[in-house]
Amino acid sequence: MSEVALWRRLTAEFIGSAFLAAIVIGSGIAAQQLSPGNTGLQLFENAAATAAGLFAIILMFGPVSGGHFNPVVSFVDAAFGGVSWRDASAYLPAQVAGCALGAVVANVMFSRAAFEISTKHRASAAHFLSEIVATLGLLLVIFALARSGRSRTAPAAVGAYIGAAYFFTSSTSFANPAITVGRLFSNTFAGIAPSSVPSFIVAQLIGGVLAFAVIKALYPGVTPRQASDIIFPHHETSSP
Repeated sequence: MSEVALWRRLTAEFIGSAFLAAIVIGSGIAAQQLSPGNTGLQLFENAAATAAGLFAIILMFGPVSGGHFNPVVSFVDAAFGGVSWRDASAYLPAQVAGCALGAVVANVMFSRAAFEISTKHRASAAHFLSEIVATLGLLLVIFALARSGRSRTAPAAVGAYIGAAYFFTSSTSFANPAITVGRLFSNTFAGIAPSSVPSFIVAQLIGGVLAFAVIKALYPGVTPRQASDIIFPHHETSSP
């Protein structure tokens, strides 16, 4: 068994993150156009597309990189010894750049300006708490399944959780610093104003730290190799 080459993992994280942003933002734009004036229906359409799309892209890219598409997932994985800190640090710019590209692609697909900045302000105490809860729950789903030998169910579980969290959190569950940055480039239903981005990212980091503590307490004694198989093993049967 050999490790998947880092450049291949970075490529998977970049393309997967781009698809994630395109799905989130593109479905948000479509929801606005299909259901004007009906915020509840717009949110449902956006959530359903995101949940299904996330399930699909994890299946597409998970066998190569682990299917993180989220810096908090990567760094918590590193804290557990699943990936190296060097690799987690390399994942970060690939994830952020991918989400930014996905936002631009989504804008162009719907005949909007390629580069635009959101004016949708989301910074409030309620949103801050929501992002802590959303991120905590997402990481608990991922790592609890991995540490109990059920990682193959993670793509469906992650999609289901994010779809639900669109509704049970007031922030609509960004739970991901990379997608938060990507969504600032969309002045639509799915966007976030630049001034709201720092509070979201701080809340997501807090959620990640809390998740690490809870997972460590509930699932002790897991080896680094087990920890590394978050969604799919980071290795293959032939040399890269």
